[in-house]
Amino acid sequence: MKKLYLIRHAKSSWDELEVDDFDRDLNKRGYKNAPMMAKRLKKGCVEPDIILSSSAKRAKKTAKMIAEGVGYSEKIVFDDKLYVAMPKVLLKKIKNIKDKHKTAFLIGHNPELNMLAEELVGFDDNIVTCGVLEIQFSTKSWDKISADNAKLISYDYPKKEE
Repeated sequence: MKKLYLIRHAKSSWDELEVDDFDRDLNKRGYKNAPMMAKRLKKGCVEPDIILSSSAKRAKKTAKMIAEGVGYSEKIVFDDKLYVAMPKVLLKKIKNIKDKHKTAFLIGHNPELNMLAEELVGFDDNIVTCGVLEIQFSTKSWDKISADNAKLISYDYPKKEE
């Protein structure tokens, strides 16, 4: 079994309109929600073996807060190609994860995460900022993951009642 958590970056700021989209920071709510969602993941005993993240500023900050909150001490893999990446690119990155890793976090952006979730498990709702979609694959190898062996386990987000 392999587990993938698709995590949309926390709420970003639009205060500085002259800042390039890639360099947008989180807003106050984003700085609150990322640690809160990490706490929920930790409470559920979720322990990633690897974290892949877009290298955009808001995704990096989200990844770092989530990693710290769940007690992840390995190096986060920041990748420019995960920014504005079509689902086939995201899927290729996931399929290249080493099989020794059972649980992976992918921190990225919409609409790409939404498109990937729909492709894999038919999830057609909007993954809100800092939303976490848990997908389980009935395979032992990341390169064998597909819609055929994928199952949606859960969807959590900051405003969801516990």
